[in-house]
Amino acid sequence: MTIKSDKWIKKMSLESSMINPFSENQIRKDSDGNKLISYGVSSFGYDVRCANEFKVFTNINSAIVDPKKFDDKSFVNIESDICVIPPNSFALARTIEYFKIPRNVLTICLGKSTYARCGIIVNVTPLEPEWEGHVTLEFSNTTNLPAKIYAGEGVAQMIFLESDEECEVSYADRSGKYQGQTGVTLPKT
Repeated sequence: MTIKSDKWIKKMSLESSMINPFSENQIRKDSDGNKLISYGVSSFGYDVRCANEFKVFTNINSAIVDPKKFDDKSFVNIESDICVIPPNSFALARTIEYFKIPRNVLTICLGKSTYARCGIIVNVTPLEPEWEGHVTLEFSNTTNLPAKIYAGEGVAQMIFLESDEECEVSYADRSGKYQGQTGVTLPKT
């Protein structure tokens, strides 16, 4: 497997709609000149943005977190340009970008250091060959203080690993449970 460069990412996104919407350059300021947490193509990856749809974990109902029987009442839905995550809690969000991963590519989602340096960790997750959809992101606030996440700005980086051969069975072939997700998607079994 080889890590793919900015040239490959641009080619695949412009020719095959691998990432949509797609920013050919790294964006560091908005149209008014205000500084942003960067997003877009980097040297060997793509920095994604998070949409303004958040699900913030709350223990108001004293629920047990169970991936086989997840209670959606454990979340408060927020639509905002800023999400405040309570201390030692987490929030779910989704990328603005929609991905269509090629059959011979594995993509790995990693957190950005700007957030990590504030104690906000993004879950490391793979995007398997032929997976497509908006990526559901999990932000853990590891601090004992409230923490902010900014919609429309960079939150995680995607690294693309291309194999010299296609996989035998792709995510699409096995009808993966998260295939084609378009919103913040809760755990499924």
